[in-house]
Amino acid sequence: MDYESYYYIMPDGTTKQISPFTETEVWAVPGRSGKPNLNAYAAAAKKIQPSDKEDYCSFCEKRYFETPPEKSRLVRQGDAYTRIDTLPADKYYETAPTFRRVPNLFEIVTLDYWRKNYGYKLTQRQVQWREAYLGNPVGLRHVIDIINFKLGRLGRTEEEIEKSPLELKLHLADSFFGGSHEIIIAQRHFVPGAEYDDQLMSSGDLTPDEHYQYMRFTIDSMIDVFQSNRYARYISVFQNWLSPAGASVDHLHKQLVALDEWGSSITEQTKMVRQDPNIFNEYGPNFAGQRNLVFAENETAIAFVGIGHRFPTIEIYSKSQAARPQEHTEEEVRGMSNLVHAIHLATSPRVSCNEEWYYTPIDSVYKMPWRVLIKWRINVPAGFEGGTSIYINPMTPVELRDRIVPALYKMRDNKKIEYLRIAEECKLQPNPLKYYLK
Repeated sequence: MDYESYYYIMPDGTTKQISPFTETEVWAVPGRSGKPNLNAYAAAAKKIQPSDKEDYCSFCEKRYFETPPEKSRLVRQGDAYTRIDTLPADKYYETAPTFRRVPNLFEIVTLDYWRKNYGYKLTQRQVQWREAYLGNPVGLRHVIDIINFKLGRLGRTEEEIEKSPLELKLHLADSFFGGSHEIIIAQRHFVPGAEYDDQLMSSGDLTPDEHYQYMRFTIDSMIDVFQSNRYARYISVFQNWLSPAGASVDHLHKQLVALDEWGSSITEQTKMVRQDPNIFNEYGPNFAGQRNLVFAENETAIAFVGIGHRFPTIEIYSKSQAARPQEHTEEEVRGMSNLVHAIHLATSPRVSCNEEWYYTPIDSVYKMPWRVLIKWRINVPAGFEGGTSIYINPMTPVELRDRIVPALYKMRDNKKIEYLRIAEECKLQPNPLKYYLK
């Protein structure tokens, strides 16, 4: 493979990179590899008032009624987890969910989008849930309060909101029961025993099993969205951690957004797979292995530093023959979850990052592997990037690898993560991804 045209270290140390999949051009220049400012939050940290039941934001457990009606929740009972769907509003406080799934109050792709463009209708199950929820006085009050809040945020005056007909408000509330933009919310805002407001509960602070449940619950939500919206061709799954990464609430959560198209990136990558079915092996782990950028793996997943990204990026690939998250076995999902969890823990909860999922669309006959990208949002693109389309990444791939590896050893020694092979322990087996097999 012509790796030199995608990754080249110049004599002065400048690392020039072009993403094989997006053709994004990136330079990492010596002297600009500033460390993430891990003390930025600690310096401004404020004392918090400890609480058995948190109420620090709208996602906290004392404030369930500040989000739209729950579609489902995952409740831990001993070592087992039980999923409860469409819980009545007056039952919210009878259990303590580890994770909750709720509609996004301000959808990116709205219910009206699906209605007006496709004639979308709520399913019979969704209509039955809506009628049951609104038939409960607590549920009706909850829905009206949320709609009133939303109208206020959209610029309506208190008088206008008061005069809005109930029928209009209930029509607007249909998006709570049949929309396709959802949020998966973790239980805790801060880590147990937190004293300062920088001690937020992050993905890495979950136990390996809790993180698996978080990922499994997200995948189950994907399945339900696909089953409910026949026009959805792809679901974007992502996690924005801290405000520099686009998070509007500093409380651990993932988002799912159904789309009626794949997007240009997935479309172009599908064309690449059609021309060369093994392309993701060749420009993924094979390429990374040749440059010593593979740094962690287990039996079902592999992690390496990605090239050609605007931000320092770690890529975690499933080795499975399955092409979509919902097609993976429990063991395969756990393998992916364990690697993603380990990377988050090694990254540090004070580093703002995006977690992005990519996989084969449900209507594609050409397969590509499920992969998760974790992007450290530690740099701000400036005028140079806009004028040249050459992006300056503050950290070379080797620097990123060398920052993550010692942290992984430490976490493994302290038994904070599930066992994985690190650095030179990795097998570097050619073509480890089996997605291309029939």
